[in-house]
Amino acid sequence: MSKPTVVIAGAGLAGATVATELRERGFDGRILLLGAEEHHPYIRPPLSKEYLKGEGGIDQADVHPAAWYADNAVEFLPGIEAGSFEPVAHELFVSEGGRITYDSLVLATGAHARPLGVPGSGHDAVFALRTREDSTRLRSAIKPGGRRVVVVGSGWIGLEVAAAARRYGNHVTVLGHSAVPLSRSIGRELGGLFERLHREQGVTFHNGASVVGVDAGAEQAVVLASGERIPADVVVAGVGAVPNTLVAERSGARVADGILTDRGMRASIEDIYAVGDAADPFLPAIGRHLRSEHWANAITTGKVAAHAILGERASYDDIPYFYTDQYDLGMEFSGYAPLAAGARVVYRGDVESREFIAFWLRNDRVVAGMNVNVWDVQDDIQRLIRSGERVDAERLADESVDLAAL
Repeated sequence: MSKPTVVIAGAGLAGATVATELRERGFDGRILLLGAEEHHPYIRPPLSKEYLKGEGGIDQADVHPAAWYADNAVEFLPGIEAGSFEPVAHELFVSEGGRITYDSLVLATGAHARPLGVPGSGHDAVFALRTREDSTRLRSAIKPGGRRVVVVGSGWIGLEVAAAARRYGNHVTVLGHSAVPLSRSIGRELGGLFERLHREQGVTFHNGASVVGVDAGAEQAVVLASGERIPADVVVAGVGAVPNTLVAERSGARVADGILTDRGMRASIEDIYAVGDAADPFLPAIGRHLRSEHWANAITTGKVAAHAILGERASYDDIPYFYTDQYDLGMEFSGYAPLAAGARVVYRGDVESREFIAFWLRNDRVVAGMNVNVWDVQDDIQRLIRSGERVDAERLADESVDLAAL
């Protein structure tokens, strides 16, 4: 009897994690890892953090050394893009007219940078930030310093790019659609803290701005709906990402915000799984689907899918997590964004000095927590979230009370 074949369509962190977990758990069948890019799998956080700031080489972003794939009998096939699959025949159709037979198929197709979608946005002065090539190109553009860098988008990526651009001595302007940066992620009050941090570093903000075009003429500028022109040598589009769901849609799998899966990362078609940025998994802890684009989610979903393929217990039980580094501010966040929206925020520490923990409480239960320049507290934060028990807000805020005792 032939050994089973697992085909992983997408060679990012999520796809690489599936392959890694399968081998570590004793799977001895065939593993094919298909990558649309020519690179071995890499992680994305350094693209807007260390590498963009010039603090490390691009190879430090690799998930594994190149030799790992051959050493572990993982067939890495670069430059191969999935088109659709035929569920009955268990065949995946790929670029150049090829087809691959699978026993289990994992859709790790990721996401792509959302384009600005305005006149002039295809000009060479406009940069996206999604791939290694994007980050290298952007770093080359901002590294000389003294340039007018306009960042469209005031979310996490936009602000990390702004911090990197200021590090090189550029003149930076952030154009945000929201009235306060990051307000959709962490609320207006904490979003304002990040805005003040950037303003102190010399960044200019235009909040509530609507971009209608990029003028690539002799006087390059980003044009706002108000008619104002923001001079720009470099324009960075940081307006979000769109999950790559086309393979699933063409093949009849259910899609919403991403490819819908159950708690075990199983898609709506038998023997099909979805992981990483493209997946919209069901999270038992909150009783709903929630797509996440952070690196920790790629690892979690990849491991869960591998367990499901092996017939083991498989459930997305990890609490979503991400982090950021901007100037001298380091932050970690754990929690469920849908539950945190509109929840009461309790602070522990000194917010003005930017050394504190923020807890989001709903019905006196911690649903999210963010530590800013305070370290080694994530285990306690996640424990409080996971417990679902009511907490005393005054004790939570009291630094004399051991967090581990709550």
